[in-house]
Amino acid sequence: MHLEGSCHCKAVTFTVDCPHPAPYMRCYCTICRKTGGGGGYAINLGADFESLGIEGKENIRVYQAINEDPETGKATKSPAERSFCGLCGTALWVWDPRWSDLVHPFASTIDSELPVAPTHNHIMLDFKASWVPVEKSKGDGSFPAYPDESLAAWHKRMGLVKE
Repeated sequence: MHLEGSCHCKAVTFTVDCPHPAPYMRCYCTICRKTGGGGGYAINLGADFESLGIEGKENIRVYQAINEDPETGKATKSPAERSFCGLCGTALWVWDPRWSDLVHPFASTIDSELPVAPTHNHIMLDFKASWVPVEKSKGDGSFPAYPDESLAAWHKRMGLVKE
């Protein structure tokens, strides 16, 4: 599915091809929650990085989170790059060199109509803020960290991709 997106002030607009566009995975990690979450979580899509077309690149800033190892206490910079508009602050997408063929635009930035997800996965619940309710519906999954099932596998199991 070809998607169009933008930041709030429209200084950055983008297009991307997204084979798995149903916004179903709600991430409650502290990074997503604080940099792009609205209800205490953020929803990212899985798209093809090579197809990403950007207008207004000069307005993009990149943030790389600092993570602390819970066992050693050592702080390390995440390789994941979180792009946002330097003018209005809109979180746009996450790209990680460990999975360089993918880009994960925030569903909140997509201006195109997205399909409605039949269920949701609530992930990174070990990092959820205490004030955030998990609004779980029948069929939803809950995970302390990441689920084993990939974006592609979930979309296939739900019958949302054509073979």
